[in-house]
Amino acid sequence: MKNIVILISGGGSNMAAIVKAAKREDWQHKFGARIAAVISNKADAKGLVFAQQKGLATEVLDHKSFATREAFDAALAQAIDQYDALGQPALVVLAGFMRILTPSFVSRYAGRLLNIHPSLLPAFSGLHTHQRALDAGCKFVGASVHQVTAELDYGPILAQAVVPVLPGDTADTLAARVLTQEHLIYPQAIAALLRS
Repeated sequence: MKNIVILISGGGSNMAAIVKAAKREDWQHKFGARIAAVISNKADAKGLVFAQQKGLATEVLDHKSFATREAFDAALAQAIDQYDALGQPALVVLAGFMRILTPSFVSRYAGRLLNIHPSLLPAFSGLHTHQRALDAGCKFVGASVHQVTAELDYGPILAQAVVPVLPGDTADTLAARVLTQEHLIYPQAIAALLRS
């Protein structure tokens, strides 16, 4: 079985889109894959409620309980690996996981660690992407699914969606339209990886 562990920090809308796609498209039968667990670094992450309602294993690992980023990442890796019989989940999927990961964590899951970013990478990595795109006068924005490397919001791009900037757009209206595309391309990119 290809086990997938999803990491979240908040509402988990991308996680929910992935979970729904996995059920709707029967990833277990089609790819021999399943969502094994959802882990959050915040106990109040609303996405945990959705995951629990879907019968998924959930876990909270509060990053504030650790003295260093390295200590947290080591504990996170242990938590992730327990959800696979061989200690090697097929994929670790960042879905609104708001932590910068250490190079040793990234290398541990190299080629199996995915993220989604609300811009057409390599443009506008980091935070406040929508406002920065508006300030730059962009006519199009979008979202990118990519493999995670040690460099922030960088790595091989697996899928992208383009969203036009409309007259009167604000960072919030743009973010909402981009998010609908994220919900489509993230599950598609994961399914493509599972198929390969």
